[in-house]
Amino acid sequence: MSIRVGIIGAGPSGMAQLRAFEAARKQGAAMPEITCFEKQSDWGGQWNYSWHTGIDGAGESAHSSMYRHLWSNGPKECLEFADYTFDEHFGRPISSFPPRAVLFDYISGRVEKSDVRKYVRFNTAVRWVNYDEATEVFTVESQNVKTGASETHVFDKLVVSTGHFSVPNIPEFEGINTFPGEIMHAHDFRGAERFAGKDLLMIGSSYSAEDIGMQAHKMGAASVTLSYRSSPMGYDWPSSTVERPLVTLFEGRTAQFSDGTSGEFDAVILCTGYLHKYPFLPSTMTISSSNVLYPGNLYKGVVWQQNTNLFYLGAQDQYYTFNMFDAQAWFARDVMVGKIEIPTAEDRSADISRWLERQNALKGHDEESDFQTDYVRELINATDYPEFDLDSVNALFKDWMRHKSEDILGYRDQTHRSAITGTMSEPHHTRWINAMDDSLERYLNGPSENVNTNAMATLDVEGRLAGHK
Repeated sequence: MSIRVGIIGAGPSGMAQLRAFEAARKQGAAMPEITCFEKQSDWGGQWNYSWHTGIDGAGESAHSSMYRHLWSNGPKECLEFADYTFDEHFGRPISSFPPRAVLFDYISGRVEKSDVRKYVRFNTAVRWVNYDEATEVFTVESQNVKTGASETHVFDKLVVSTGHFSVPNIPEFEGINTFPGEIMHAHDFRGAERFAGKDLLMIGSSYSAEDIGMQAHKMGAASVTLSYRSSPMGYDWPSSTVERPLVTLFEGRTAQFSDGTSGEFDAVILCTGYLHKYPFLPSTMTISSSNVLYPGNLYKGVVWQQNTNLFYLGAQDQYYTFNMFDAQAWFARDVMVGKIEIPTAEDRSADISRWLERQNALKGHDEESDFQTDYVRELINATDYPEFDLDSVNALFKDWMRHKSEDILGYRDQTHRSAITGTMSEPHHTRWINAMDDSLERYLNGPSENVNTNAMATLDVEGRLAGHK
């Protein structure tokens, strides 16, 4: 009897798990009985953009935190799949910092080519999970969000791949209820056009604050103020952008900062991070962690310490993304089928402690990149996932951070070389600061003045509009 595997979520991590099993099948391994639950109507998770904020059309919490005109804030060469390259997908070099639609096309193309869609139950949310220690099986209660119909499923192994960037962390600030303008969390941000001519306050010093702040600048905001809790980001900001320490008080439109300065604002965006939230899991199986590179209680960052039939993918803070999810999925697959033997609880605990001790000693982005590079390398070395030059990718992360420090508005115009194919990216036809159309068609075709209807109809003679060759 084959093992029964449940996968909760068909975002990039869940898609990676499906691909991992398909890769083994192509090598002659038997496929387990797989059921993947996805509450959205399509796969892609965060990358499956919708205008919905808060609640989606089915009354479910909106998953995606992405927005219009979102471009990759890291080089695509750092997230490239080792078994499905950008060259294979697009058939030609593209720029290093594509927009959301282009990356969604890329990740979708790989799994569509793999014929794994048949394992996914779309519009299906997992409501509750139980685990029976006597029988060592999971009972999963699911519900179709369109019809309301409920079902019960039984699995031997369970993979949680729902991510952790969709439930916002919302702090309180004294007097914020008196603020008369718009207040939102980054999760609910869907575009900066309406902030043209406005004075915008961003609270937080994360990637979200940096990216949304510069998006607002690009779209014509009068000013952007970034309020940090611990330390400033310190980039060479445009003249209309400043950093201030943490807000201490709101009085109407005025925000007071801890250094004694103040400012008047039209809108506030909380870029204050996200929470690990798994409402379908009992507390005995739920991660409780801040957003760190190595959450505690996960052996190899994947296997739940107290129950080695439970797996988490993509639960950590991320330099690596898609290819790290692959490394985790290949590792989880091999544990599930018995190809990788899990050590004793004591040895697992010692291994977790070693990683946590190293994590606690990290200083700065370069050491963090080294840390996650070594982590991904360890997972890849344990499986048959295709090897690639991780040292080159690690160096690219460090170059990327340096480029951001030197030119926060221009780093996306840099070109980089693939560590897998050796292909050098092409400069994009339009500088990021001037690129106002983030569609796949415009990205591949060029500026509007060079695009005509015949060109749009024959975007690529080799069939490259839909995302496949």
